[in-house]
Amino acid sequence: MSRLSLLGLLLLGGSSLLAQPKGSRPMTEDDYYHMVTLPIPEGVLLEVGGMAVLPDGRLGVSTRRGDVWMISNPYMQGSRQPQYKRYATGLHEPLGLAYRRGEILATQRGEVTKLIDTDGDGVADDYQSLVKWPLAGNYHEYSYGPVPLPDGDMLVTLNLGWIGYGASLSKWRGWMLKLNDKGELTPWATGLRSPSGFTQLRNGAILYSENQGDWVGSGRITQLDKGTFAGNPAGLKWTSEPGSPLTLKPEDVPSTDKPLYEVAKTIPALKNPVVWFPHTIMGISTADIVEDTTANRFGPFDGQLFVGDQGHSKVMRVFTETVGGKLQGVCFPFREGFQSGILRMAWGVDGSMFVGMTSRGWSATGKSPYGVQRLVWTGKTPFEMKAIRSMPDGFEVEFTMPVDKKTAADPASYAMNSFTYQYHRAYGSPIEDAKPVPIRGVVVSDDGLKARIVADTTLRLGYIHELKAEGVKSASGLPLLHTVGYYTLNNIATGEKLAIAAPVKHQHDMSAMASTKAGPGSMAGKGGKGIISTKTARAAASAKRITEQPADWTNGPDQTVTIGTKPGLKFDIESVEVKAGSRVKWVFNNNDDMLHNCVITKPGMADAVGDAALKLNLNGPKLNYVPMTGNVVYHTNILQPESSEAIYFVAPSEPGDYQYICSFPGHASLMRGTIKVVK
Repeated sequence: MSRLSLLGLLLLGGSSLLAQPKGSRPMTEDDYYHMVTLPIPEGVLLEVGGMAVLPDGRLGVSTRRGDVWMISNPYMQGSRQPQYKRYATGLHEPLGLAYRRGEILATQRGEVTKLIDTDGDGVADDYQSLVKWPLAGNYHEYSYGPVPLPDGDMLVTLNLGWIGYGASLSKWRGWMLKLNDKGELTPWATGLRSPSGFTQLRNGAILYSENQGDWVGSGRITQLDKGTFAGNPAGLKWTSEPGSPLTLKPEDVPSTDKPLYEVAKTIPALKNPVVWFPHTIMGISTADIVEDTTANRFGPFDGQLFVGDQGHSKVMRVFTETVGGKLQGVCFPFREGFQSGILRMAWGVDGSMFVGMTSRGWSATGKSPYGVQRLVWTGKTPFEMKAIRSMPDGFEVEFTMPVDKKTAADPASYAMNSFTYQYHRAYGSPIEDAKPVPIRGVVVSDDGLKARIVADTTLRLGYIHELKAEGVKSASGLPLLHTVGYYTLNNIATGEKLAIAAPVKHQHDMSAMASTKAGPGSMAGKGGKGIISTKTARAAASAKRITEQPADWTNGPDQTVTIGTKPGLKFDIESVEVKAGSRVKWVFNNNDDMLHNCVITKPGMADAVGDAALKLNLNGPKLNYVPMTGNVVYHTNILQPESSEAIYFVAPSEPGDYQYICSFPGHASLMRGTIKVVK
């Protein structure tokens, strides 16, 4: 076979040529999707706020510093060096950039601006305001867009302010608005908190992504029809204004501990999310959305969605389907390891994906302060769960290549759990009402591309269903590249149920034992069946979190230490000295706008504790993201923004450099300090 014909088969995803040889190293994400990092000239602070690909192949990037750069040769062909030219400057934190009908448009804090190059020298010299909106001056009043629509209009979204909770301090904050060429704004939908990512799909559906916060238990994607209320009531302040498609008022929205799905039954405008992204498990700060329109130049996922995460520096994949007339679907892991926090994504003219990143003030697991990387499909087809679909008695999994039927038909190869979140004014939500979902049986299709998984219980509407397939192998022996998906079940598909006999019930109910006896990392371990009990979680914390001064401290503590936070995932004090064996009152003030805890670890164990917290999965919120390990010495609970907690402890008798970290997933690598215990 010639090199040319082999290359052609690779680009078509010829998986038969690409099976993993026996005894070779495990395949990784990089084997299928390779990252190419664009070099950035010294002095160019490319903190990406917006990104647009021009028809001639150039990449336009707006930065949070107020510049717009045009990058020629971003595909790094020939000399392999991209060229940068500043197209515009002096803008107010433009967090969106668009190319439309020969025009460059940027969304600043208070307006959408046309950037026009009148003399053809490649630099904008005419800045025309297309539309303005009022600002209250709050730092959290970010503005996003414009996203062009096929009908010629555009979409913009306006972030809520932050005064301890989300607030609509100026008109239309918390809304999506339509914008026409005359500069006229039409209110479209509200209930938005921090709507950085939004798009219109080829089928016309408008989707936006949301971050965890007040009224938002976890990251999610919601479809915004005209008049939709997406959940945060702050924007309802403006529903009496002319043109509002809603009449709902903030006081009409109850703050309860019920799931959003249940509250939506009493508020017709309240829209259930299409997909939930379980917090800290899939990501922590949902960003841009792009639909795969590359005609399979990016792999076997045509029509699916790719969603960035700013805090975890990763891209996730989403499959959607229409069930009961409504869009719902499943999210999967896709590609980790980006150099900074992802804010923007855009398709290159060659079908590769440009990923634009920034971390200033919104710190991320990626260590660089900013960057642009290009994600390129290598031509190899990964063995993945391509899709999960609702069935009347469970789910159907579609794979990217034929499975080994023995492993795929074995119920022990799978594990399911379901859970939900509370809908309330508080920031975020713990995982609520998590339960294992027993499996009755599995039927594999004749072609080996699908497995029908029948549940041995009635599935719960409005719940997120975790499906793991860790035991499934491909026909050529490959393990799944990613073994888990999270399906948001708002409706159950109709159709015929499969006639599968119920499994024999043994004297010992293993699922019940797992729910009470499994260790804290078991959700990330074999089968993923372990959900610890609240009693177990409380017992684990009791000796390491004492919140009342011990009775025998008659003279009080020997030392009081007060630690706070500052922007950029940092404690405001980086080093503290305490005397060995002394009585310490440790006060942690979370004056940030996100969730944090403060965990004291043994010397040199901060990384190990942070890694263990990442693996807690569904058990994380119940344990306050504090792993049950001897490497944790003392800890606070997870604290809401603008709250504090004091704990009391006796300092270790062994001198050394102990550490304190925030073990909330994604924070530990940056948010840490040192306790010097001295004689």
